Amino acid sequence: MELTVLEENPKRLVFEVKGQGHTLCNGLKSKLWENKHVKTATYTISHPLVGVPKMVVETDGEVKPRKAVGDAAEALRKDVAELKQELKKFRW
Repeated sequence: MELTVLEENPKRLVFEVKGQGHTLCNGLKSKLWENKHVKTATYTISHPLVGVPKMVVETDGEVKPRKAVGDAAEALRKDVAELKQELKKFRW
């Protein structure tokens, strides 16, 4: 995975997530929306086969967008770790 920042200011961050698709981006977007300071959290993929996801995050300025993304990624990581633990209880 490679992140490329396209635009950044105190209230807005636009970045590409090369090597990922809807799974990661949608999870990250969902976690971002849980932050009361996030005003916009979305992504686009210009082409389903070759497009690179581009995420847009805007905040009210109380929290910098980069921090909001980091917090959302950490929350998502914790959810995945919890799911992994729950799945270990099943015999596959």
